[in-house]
Amino acid sequence: MREEQELVTVRILDKEYRVGCDKGEREALIASAYHLDARMREIYSSGKVVGMDRIAVMAALNIAHEFLQLRAEKENLTRKVNGELRNLHDKVEMAVNRAMGK
Repeated sequence: MREEQELVTVRILDKEYRVGCDKGEREALIASAYHLDARMREIYSSGKVVGMDRIAVMAALNIAHEFLQLRAEKENLTRKVNGELRNLHDKVEMAVNRAMGK
């Protein structure tokens, strides 16, 4: 383990894992582990998926799907905002040019 890392113990489905993380990332790691634990518990309690490996894979797939949806939404919003900013910039530029008699 590198010097700038620390070991953090997280609990997922009643099993403890020691994970190395960069200093300053401890809270994010704990929050991530809590989120994963909650998602795995949802899948486990549904009774539809048997076996820890399968539960972990299903949770990972669900989280990855949500992440990709959010990333696509962010990209769409970024494109929209950039387009609106370009339009505003063009309008301001036209107004300035008119005011300067160009």
